[in-house]
Amino acid sequence: MNKAKIYVPTKNSMQSGLGKIDKWIIEFEIKNPGINPLMGWETSSDTLSELKLEFSTKDLAIEYAKKNKIAFEVIEPQKRKIVKKSYSDNFLK
Repeated sequence: MNKAKIYVPTKNSMQSGLGKIDKWIIEFEIKNPGINPLMGWETSSDTLSELKLEFSTKDLAIEYAKKNKIAFEVIEPQKRKIVKKSYSDNFLK
């Protein structure tokens, strides 16, 4: 079986809030990527590379991977650093 990575997707660049980033995804790594001779794009005949499974928690994703004997790597999300400042701080410096 292919190796997979379990991660939380990053927010869309058009999002300002933190909505819709509470799901965990299992994504399989591409086996033997090649170059499409016609277009020059990266291609693969492995159909698992097109599959992304969504889970509500990390534990459910890990349990699914273990149950189906999928080698996996968990990528923990980085904590967002919030700097609180006042509007008046723009004019004090």
